[in-house]
Amino acid sequence: MSDVTDAPEAAPQDEFDAIVEAPFDAALSERYLIYAMSTITARSLPDLRDGLKPVHRRLLWAMRLLKLEPSQGYKKCARVVGDVIGKYHPHGDQSVYDAMVRLAQTFSLRYPLVDGQGNFGNIDGDNAAAYRYTEARLTRTAIELMHGLDEGTVDFKPTYNGEDEEPEVMPGLFPNLLANGASGIAVGMATSIPSHNAHEIIDAATLLIDSPKAEHAEIMAIIKGPDLATGGTLVDPKSIIDAAYESGRGAMRVRCKWEKEDAEGRGAWQIVVTEIPYQVQKGKLIEQIAQIIADKKLPILADIRDESDEQVRIILEPKSRAVDPEDLMNALFRMSDLENRFSLNMNVLDKDRVPKVMGISEVLKQWIVHQIEVLLRRSQHRLDKIDSRLELLGGYIIAYLNLDRVIEIIRNHDEPKPMLMDEFQLTDRQAEAILNMRLRSLRKLEEMELRRERDKLLEERDGLEKLIESPARQKTRLKKDLADLRKLYAEDTALGARRTMLIEAAPAREISLEAFIEKEPVTVIMSQRGWIKAMKGHADLSAPDSFKFKEGDGPKFAFHAQTTDKLLMCCDNGRFYTIGADKLPGARGFGEPVGSMVDLEAGAEPIALMVADMKARLLLASTWGRGFVANIADVVAETKKGRQVVNLKGDARLIVVRPVPEDADHVAAIGENRKLVVFSLSEMPEMAKGQGVMLQRYKDGGLSDAIVFTLEEGLSWAMGGVSGRTRTENDLTMWRVARGAAGRLPPTGFPKSGKFD
Repeated sequence: MSDVTDAPEAAPQDEFDAIVEAPFDAALSERYLIYAMSTITARSLPDLRDGLKPVHRRLLWAMRLLKLEPSQGYKKCARVVGDVIGKYHPHGDQSVYDAMVRLAQTFSLRYPLVDGQGNFGNIDGDNAAAYRYTEARLTRTAIELMHGLDEGTVDFKPTYNGEDEEPEVMPGLFPNLLANGASGIAVGMATSIPSHNAHEIIDAATLLIDSPKAEHAEIMAIIKGPDLATGGTLVDPKSIIDAAYESGRGAMRVRCKWEKEDAEGRGAWQIVVTEIPYQVQKGKLIEQIAQIIADKKLPILADIRDESDEQVRIILEPKSRAVDPEDLMNALFRMSDLENRFSLNMNVLDKDRVPKVMGISEVLKQWIVHQIEVLLRRSQHRLDKIDSRLELLGGYIIAYLNLDRVIEIIRNHDEPKPMLMDEFQLTDRQAEAILNMRLRSLRKLEEMELRRERDKLLEERDGLEKLIESPARQKTRLKKDLADLRKLYAEDTALGARRTMLIEAAPAREISLEAFIEKEPVTVIMSQRGWIKAMKGHADLSAPDSFKFKEGDGPKFAFHAQTTDKLLMCCDNGRFYTIGADKLPGARGFGEPVGSMVDLEAGAEPIALMVADMKARLLLASTWGRGFVANIADVVAETKKGRQVVNLKGDARLIVVRPVPEDADHVAAIGENRKLVVFSLSEMPEMAKGQGVMLQRYKDGGLSDAIVFTLEEGLSWAMGGVSGRTRTENDLTMWRVARGAAGRLPPTGFPKSGKFD
């Protein structure tokens, strides 16, 4: 006996447990590519042939097996979802139910494939009830899409667990891809196909069957554009729509459908919106417009109401009957989802499961090829059935011609089948069929009926053989089948009538909101502490202390304006802000801090507040003695943050903001050293932003004040006191120098404050 014990053989290593050395980037890219292709081909992109994603195809197949036909009763959606995730689609139940809900929503699909009973959501954006509460069955359109599944028209593949089979594609003649559209996001690509009118698609397909080389313009003369489930109006020019369909990519503008309706009262009216753009939730749309009203972004719109039941009916009330309805809707098209863009991206899987962006012509041509293939497979399947039946009929007829001998063989032999096959040259199937024949079939007239059936089948067989051999016959047959289908979706039927109208309209133009503001006089008042308000009407400005202020506060600016005016506020940090006069609070209280209306920087002090006259100019100067002339139109700010107009360095501050009169031709500047210079206005540059140029040169101190005036009229300044008198110096020869000079002492009587007013 050997002392050496044989070592046991090592168990084979599982391939999933084996360690494979590979570069990380190569392994990652390989696995990610597999995931990406799985997402693209098995989840997100529709198949060109039936327009369905796998989850939709499996839903319809499961409902068909449950016999949920339109003529049958409804069944719980929970039953359908259970069958789908248990047999065909190993994913979450909620995702499957969501897909089923969409197939039943009349506002999502142009031609719903599921007939739902119960709460399947609504256009307001409310979710469907749980699947234990809802019921469903197939629609007639779904039956048309699945027609031919039992006739050998398409291949079947095993389900994920190998226990059942499911169709790879639906064979029906209904053009679902274009009729119902599709949307989805895959890895690195997406698809977005709007729905179209079924009879237009059928007419275009018929054109291509007759003329495969038909021009794109001929196709687009038939397919006018999308026909969306929620209707609306397509407003893009035909050239833009045609170009999008030719390349397979583009975007189209869809607007709501609306009309002006007379309301109660003298000349009163309101706007009624009856259809909203596709995929816009009505509830969110109404909230959006209500917020526009609350924010006073559209002053000519007073209110919005939702009076919808089964039909959409949104009421828009104008501020007054003088409002132009077109202007109101044009503003809403720009500010809300009453107009939105629908993208077109016809990225689909072709017959080889390869993703590709196709134009409308290629989509229709490949769909026609698929339907020809379905027709041939159906014909071949029927031909095989006829041959099988003819084989049996041949055996029956031989049996009837030799009935007595057949009966004798059956009665006298224990194994009659071989005898029958040998004596009458029968096949195994023929002999078996004769032996299984019922006695009642031996009646006298049966032979004549069998011969009639055989002749009829032979005639049908001959027609099928000619059909399979002749492409011309195939096209004729397909056109006939399409014509029969078209009758169900004709333009005079409730389901086939076009919903989305095509009315070319220019893009919503930018309308100045000032045009929507009712013009009223106001008195703008701003206190020393920065509280601002607007008093209705033009109040007396001679006694500003009579206005209401907080204790310890007083007037700083007060002037007349209109509610349509824009106000320009200039701060000593060189930043300018714009405030709408209509946005100012009323004068019943103390107003509001101006810092709550604009983003005022800490420590910034307003030094000027005025009506922004877009045609006027301003003289701007800092304590450093630098300045320039600016057009008000160039310094108006569009946001609350304002606009930095004067760039300042160190401790410099903006101290001069003065309007430039149209006839002004000279500038007078006085420094803190009480030196005055007068120079031509033409020496001042016009700028929209910057530090500017030196107005006056100083050894000590800086600029005290500057003013623009007309030389012929002389230089004037306030005398001070309560009299309000002014003094004018006409002879300024001593002070007229070039810009940037040091200057001389001012005329006798010039204010010690160093200010011109």
